Amino acid sequence: MMKDIFTIDVTNEVLERIEKLNYESQPEWGKMNVAQMLAHCNVTYDMVFTDHYVKAKAFKKFLLSSLVKNAVVNDKPYKKNIRTAPQFLIVDEREFETEKTKLVAHIKKVQDLGPDHFEGKESNSFGNLTARQWNNMFYKHIDHHLSQFGV
Repeated sequence: MMKDIFTIDVTNEVLERIEKLNYESQPEWGKMNVAQMLAHCNVTYDMVFTDHYVKAKAFKKFLLSSLVKNAVVNDKPYKKNIRTAPQFLIVDEREFETEKTKLVAHIKKVQDLGPDHFEGKESNSFGNLTARQWNNMFYKHIDHHLSQFGV
């Protein structure tokens, strides 16, 4: 079972891992530098908390739900070097402290809102998700990328 990002202990563990990063942290795999990785992780939360990303239309949402959803919301960790969706690609340079501060705020917001807020909440890509599915999506993505950078 995936760790529960909605609990304070798991949130604090993730935040402590983020604090171990610095602008010189190097990936163990992949092409992103540490600031790009933080920006990449922020996309997930920006999709939830902002209107910067358009919701998938019905047919695309159907395809994503049929082909991708289970891999994203199940409790199996991601493999190294998996492909990412186009909106998650970060190719320009980013500022480490800005992205880190934003990510920490997002993670704290998820913990503060708690699982009840996310139960049945609509995802831009997959439709309505359970709180457990939101948890798995949030936790395994951040865990994957923190592991990528050795923290």
